[in-house]
Amino acid sequence: MLYQQIARNKRKTIVVMFGFFILVALIGAAVGYLFAGSTVGGIIVAAVIALIYMVVIIGQSTDVVMNMNNDQEIHSAQEAPTLWHVVEDMAMVAQVPMPRVFIIDDPSPNAFATGNNPEHAAVAATSGLLAMMNREELEGVMGHEMSHVRNYDIRLQTIALALSAAISALVNFAGNFWWFGGSRDDDDDGVNVFAIIGSILLIILAPLAATIAQMALSRNREYLADAGSVELTRNPHGMISALEKLKGAQPMKNVNPSSSALYISDPELNRKHRWYENLFDTHPPLDARIKRLEEM
Repeated sequence: MLYQQIARNKRKTIVVMFGFFILVALIGAAVGYLFAGSTVGGIIVAAVIALIYMVVIIGQSTDVVMNMNNDQEIHSAQEAPTLWHVVEDMAMVAQVPMPRVFIIDDPSPNAFATGNNPEHAAVAATSGLLAMMNREELEGVMGHEMSHVRNYDIRLQTIALALSAAISALVNFAGNFWWFGGSRDDDDDGVNVFAIIGSILLIILAPLAATIAQMALSRNREYLADAGSVELTRNPHGMISALEKLKGAQPMKNVNPSSSALYISDPELNRKHRWYENLFDTHPPLDARIKRLEEM
């Protein structure tokens, strides 16, 4: 059951990432058609922009994310013995290098992992998580984060963030260019009205599609990391108990929305008051995650 779930989630991830790249290409084609009359040229420009964003964001992902969340790095077991040793143990079991360890001063229980690859990974836990979880539950949470590191989820989320940023840049360029009167210079007979309307709609709806794709990727990887935690700890009860405690968590105080998808549970969950806002959750419901673990 565990390995079937892992394989199923990996297949879904490939589909979502493929969708991201197709969306970037379509946006490039639409922008190129509207403003230069060349879909191929637009696709090439979009690909270059996406590549630049990925290189810059991936190269600095750990420091950027940690600075966004006001994390404080600890450098030895003396500063936070339980957290340090649990991370050390989970890294050893997962057969990945010891990541950098950070603590976020926030009473809400939460944690996340980030980085470019296992050799340049980092994990963070809030002070609220350390106060609330016993060692068994903390092992479940850190097993979850080490699964993200081991499975290269951290890189996938970084790439998704970069592609979303590239899409936003292309859409902003199109909007600004259109606002200041820029457009393709075609004869009336050569203009395809339906193509123009379709391109405009695509540009308008692209950010929403990118957001949905990013959320689908995040939800998918959370199920996989829960299963991975059980594989590493050989203790489903620790992970289940940790998720049960997270159900009553209050929202974090100063979380950066751009990094919400990285956390083990939605750090802004209890700020939502309208039913339709759940459609844009970055995480699957905790009850659904617990149920999957119980069925395993």
